[in-house]
Amino acid sequence: MVRCRLKDEGLAPGSCATETPEGLKVACEATLRWKEGRPERLIEAIHLSRPEHYLSIYQSGCNMSCRKCHSWRFTQRATGRWLGPEEIAEAALRYAREVTVFEPRERATAFHALDLCRGCGTCVEALLRPGPPRRIELRPTGRRSPICPGKISPEQVVLSPQGVGPARNIVAFTGGDLMCQPDFYTRTTSLIKARAEGLWVLLETNGYGLTPRNLDLYKEAGVDAFWLDIKAYDPEVHRKLTGVDNAWVLKLPREIVKRGFTLEVLSLYIPGWVQEDQIGRIARVLAEVDPSIPFTVLAFFPEPKMRDVPPPTLDQMLKAWEAAKATGLERVRLGNLGIFLKAGGDWERLLKVAPQAL
Repeated sequence: MVRCRLKDEGLAPGSCATETPEGLKVACEATLRWKEGRPERLIEAIHLSRPEHYLSIYQSGCNMSCRKCHSWRFTQRATGRWLGPEEIAEAALRYAREVTVFEPRERATAFHALDLCRGCGTCVEALLRPGPPRRIELRPTGRRSPICPGKISPEQVVLSPQGVGPARNIVAFTGGDLMCQPDFYTRTTSLIKARAEGLWVLLETNGYGLTPRNLDLYKEAGVDAFWLDIKAYDPEVHRKLTGVDNAWVLKLPREIVKRGFTLEVLSLYIPGWVQEDQIGRIARVLAEVDPSIPFTVLAFFPEPKMRDVPPPTLDQMLKAWEAAKATGLERVRLGNLGIFLKAGGDWERLLKVAPQAL
């Protein structure tokens, strides 16, 4: 049995119930194991993700049971293959050979990806080359989208399972979150840093397991950045959505920044649950730490236990964006654009009234 590290630190355990063929188990028993003296995690996939334009490691098992989880099929169910630090470090090394854009550490975020490329594919076209083996090649078209940042050349655009864009020098752990069990992440980070020089390590996290002790361990191991998902400001709403309290999560931005990590934050706009009032309060927490912290307001879509909740409208997302900007935050962006840009003229309206939100 894996020991609950949160209990060891006098904290409440997470909401960790995970579906397995044998029934419900806590996530750190269902999706984390020790084999021959090394930790292993159930990993659903590893590939170059869009629109983040970095290598993502999709993990099974989580210490929150979010009602609105967009990755519930593998975060709340034990699925994938067992991989240890060595296998993931080797995947990172292979990826390092394919990197087309090298970012500085302060841009080791998902937020900055769209500064480089919108992933629209306008500047390239795919050609199927005969084999064996047959392969797809990208050829420049000589065209660009009206919203193209114009920062990279078509030669830096590559194809991945989720579309086209650059390959940035970042490796991210995403999907499920067991960062309350640091051994797997610290060992993997140390190996990535030793074997794949020039890669930044980003942890996408709900923050629940980032105790002061664990933050110090991650810093010592060489973790560079955190993408912190703050689910709600109101503690009651947060508990209903995730199964756990958020008192420590709201203190995390200051704790992360003071240790020298790069930080970005996202929050999901959920109509009737997390709206512009809470988005504004979360933004104020960030602005009081550092007004330059990147903040993304992501549009909810109905998954999996909240199918009766509609996605937000453009008006609702604009109000949330304005509430966040009113706190003094300098970099606020709207995400999941295809969810709320539906009606005729929505794109034109957004470009007219809030082009900085793209």
